[in-house]
Amino acid sequence: MKILLISANRERSPYPVFPLGLAFLAGPLTTAGHSLELLDLCFESNPVAAVAAAIKRFVPAAVILSIRNIDNVTYPGSRSYLEGVRGVVTACSGGGPVILGGSGFSIMPREVLDAVGGDYGVVGEGEEVLPRLLAAIAQGEDAGLLPGVLVRGKDGHIPPSPVQRIGTPDRRLFPVERYSREGGMANLQTKRGCPFSCIYCTYPLLEGSRMRLRPIPDIIAEIRDLRDGYGVSYVYFVDDIFNFPMDFAADLCRAMVDAELNINWSAFINPGFVTPELLETMVAAGCDAVEFGTEAGSPVMLRNLGKSFGVEEVREASRHCRDLGVDFAHYILFGGPGECEATVRETFALMDEVGPTAVIAMTGIRIFPDTPLCRQALEEGVITQETSLLEPVFYISSAIRDTLCDLVTEEAMKRKNWVAAGLEINISDAMLDALRHFPVRGPLWKLMKRLGKSRVKPM
Repeated sequence: MKILLISANRERSPYPVFPLGLAFLAGPLTTAGHSLELLDLCFESNPVAAVAAAIKRFVPAAVILSIRNIDNVTYPGSRSYLEGVRGVVTACSGGGPVILGGSGFSIMPREVLDAVGGDYGVVGEGEEVLPRLLAAIAQGEDAGLLPGVLVRGKDGHIPPSPVQRIGTPDRRLFPVERYSREGGMANLQTKRGCPFSCIYCTYPLLEGSRMRLRPIPDIIAEIRDLRDGYGVSYVYFVDDIFNFPMDFAADLCRAMVDAELNINWSAFINPGFVTPELLETMVAAGCDAVEFGTEAGSPVMLRNLGKSFGVEEVREASRHCRDLGVDFAHYILFGGPGECEATVRETFALMDEVGPTAVIAMTGIRIFPDTPLCRQALEEGVITQETSLLEPVFYISSAIRDTLCDLVTEEAMKRKNWVAAGLEINISDAMLDALRHFPVRGPLWKLMKRLGKSRVKPM
């Protein structure tokens, strides 16, 4: 079959993100004998016209539409992407059945399918089930009997089956060089699944709580291909937590050293699993920056958010980074259950103490179905069973709901290394465009060291 792959993501702030999920699908679909064409809407000025033109030119037998996010999860400057996706689905008319998938779709699959249209949906990982779905469509069989597959007009679906062996993404159809050039890096995944219990997080829902590791030789080969085949010199590991399991992270880093890859990279890591030995091994393998999913600097808030570490681990992990000269950022989520002015100020005080390169702050926490935060919001009356979560709905502690944004703005403006996207502190589309003129590889927050003072709606 002729299959048109469409990446619906058009968000380019803070940088365009390579559609890794579709690249993981390309290999199994090619192996199954399908002929593929890619349409990446991230760089299209008129996505609806681009889709219509691709349908007319390629005449696919089916369309696979990947939805990375349904909104920008940012308060108060929230933006929904669903209307744009709906327009893309409508433009697919005449291109055979439309199959929706991706992390954004899988969070609320039935609701998204009903909201934007489409004929089928695949919940969770699609590498194994998508070829089976296409075969069922071609043979007129009941696709609803496949795990994780939704059918328009048919209630319910069989739970998805996790992929047991994660393969290697096939990037040959994709504009890798452009993503690397405009985003400063290429993305790479080494594992799936998250065994932790943060109350707001969708990773365990999307990938399961059991961690599945890719073979290290496959990862090394992928990095080498990115370097030699696409000229990539910087990699970002998109794993929910790179440094857990610690022995796997250490083994991978040693393999990178042995392979003489000579690239730099960064990753999202957990402060509770940082030792000097592991960080030294990461640095030897090319790591020059890390991002911590810290979320709070208050012991009360760390417990309330379900974090697996405490304040002391945040201090120690930060100290290890400073000792080794590694740039590091802490991500903060303000407004969770129990947040008050005192806990907000505790977080600012801890960040002042540990001295990161940057602090990336969000005000309010996006509520997603089936998370502990969603259940708590229901119990507290923040939402009801009738509340639609398709459009952005945020949890903000009642004790600070009316003052949180003003307080964070006031305090963040006193510190030049803070970024608050929803409040436009040290970040805006104009500023990001300006920063891209600097010769930066890796996360843009590394340039925070060059700021003279904080700005609201800069440039």
